[in-house]
Amino acid sequence: MKLSQFLSFSGNCKILKMVRKFCVGGNWKMNGDKAAIAEICKSLSGAALDSNTEVVVGCPALYVIYARGLLPNTISVAGQNAYKVAKGAFTGEVSPAMLKDAGADWVILGHSERRQIFKESDELIGEKCAHALAEGLKVIACIGETLEEREAGKTEEVVFRQTGVLSKHIKDWSNVVLAYEPVWAIGTGKTATPQQAQEVHAALRQWLTKNISQAVSDSLRIQYGGSVTAANCRELASQPDIDGFLVGGASLKPEFIDIVNAKK
Repeated sequence: MKLSQFLSFSGNCKILKMVRKFCVGGNWKMNGDKAAIAEICKSLSGAALDSNTEVVVGCPALYVIYARGLLPNTISVAGQNAYKVAKGAFTGEVSPAMLKDAGADWVILGHSERRQIFKESDELIGEKCAHALAEGLKVIACIGETLEEREAGKTEEVVFRQTGVLSKHIKDWSNVVLAYEPVWAIGTGKTATPQQAQEVHAALRQWLTKNISQAVSDSLRIQYGGSVTAANCRELASQPDIDGFLVGGASLKPEFIDIVNAKK
């Protein structure tokens, strides 16, 4: 290849959007027993899932080892929460090391239900993310605004603040997926339009470029979460800055397979 051709090729490569592997997470929340989980795992194991999509299921900590034993290695298992230290007198908490020992390789942190119901602060979530990453878990870090904040025009202010606190604690973003979950669209049946979701994802990417680096902005996957269904997943997946989904109720149903295959 001539030098002029190489320079032209290199320039075009910079222009092309970095390919980010689509990632779909299923958050089972506090649902399921052995029989129900066995049925879900059987359905997922026998499904023709898009090989170009990374699939992660977040199950209750009690069932991590059980789910891991039933699922193929092509499907990862996540904990739904973990504390910020390895061990100690923290009754009822689970550490990243425990999740790893049970077979999990991911953990969901900062979900709006942890923030809203259990009053977890931005700072605590940042500390949890840092410790989970240090222990070798990959992290789905959740951010998002409430209905009141959206109606007050504070969406970007809120998600930038939450991401900013994460950035104080996360130095290497290679094992992080950011999940934008508008609180008003979780479990309500309401969904941000593809355009609304894309606007926030694009704004987040601009914030990452300005405040962290262009490399992180280009490579970090940003999921959308908020009443994602088989009916709306394809249009959402077509947006340039939506790199996957974090799915709640639908992840317990057969339609989760359709959501995983949204890009297929």
